[in-house]
Amino acid sequence: MSGARAEIHPSAVIGDGARIGAGVTIGPFCVIGPQVRLGEGVVLKSHVVVEGDTEIGAGTVVYPFTTLGTAPQDLKYRGEASRLVIGARNRIREHVTMNPGTEGGGGLTQVGDDGLYMVGCHVAHDCRVGDRVILVNHVALAGHVEVGDDAIVGGLSGVHQFVRIGQGAMIGALSMVTADVIPYGLVQGPRAQLAGLNLVGLRRRGTGRGEIAALRAMLAGLGQGNFREGARERAGAEDLTAREREVLDFILGPSDRSFLTPGGGA
Repeated sequence: MSGARAEIHPSAVIGDGARIGAGVTIGPFCVIGPQVRLGEGVVLKSHVVVEGDTEIGAGTVVYPFTTLGTAPQDLKYRGEASRLVIGARNRIREHVTMNPGTEGGGGLTQVGDDGLYMVGCHVAHDCRVGDRVILVNHVALAGHVEVGDDAIVGGLSGVHQFVRIGQGAMIGALSMVTADVIPYGLVQGPRAQLAGLNLVGLRRRGTGRGEIAALRAMLAGLGQGNFREGARERAGAEDLTAREREVLDFILGPSDRSFLTPGGGA
């Protein structure tokens, strides 16, 4: 261990080889594996388990009964080396679980910076989660899910494996997301449909009225037919705003999933 100023409760169990940064606080009854790396100022409140090849970035706070880095919940996993990398300044609340990657997904689960992961959330193997993401209580991300920066997933929602959620998207509570969600999209429903744009999120990011109007008009046009075909046609236009270009690039990017659209189709 390194960092003499770390505060470690006598009941905590720290594996030989674990790297503990300066100013780390490890509370009662935490268990830290030998490959774990805790950045400067990380706080583990109590009863936290961190195992495997897991890295937690500086300033992240982890609340009681959270489990990070235990084996993926994937029958194809055979104990191969894999990692979980969690960024800086995250707030990871009670009973959250995050699993490392698998060989089939590149061996890495990655969580960005400045996120809020509320009670009972699950981030499965091989997920890629961006910065400033909020997962509300009991959200479950299946394996290989990608979540863009600033996205919010409402409580008790589930996201199907391999789905992509674009930057700034908003998923309403109690939604089951089975297809890709465009950047800044607003989706909701037991089998979620695209309900429009995340206007609150766009405004918070300084998007002007004209740019929002252009994005709305483009989305309405794409919703009249095949999303990808419409996106290919629109991508050749010379008058695209930055937000329009971002959405079109997302739609035309690689994916095995269909899209949530205003009518609920692909």
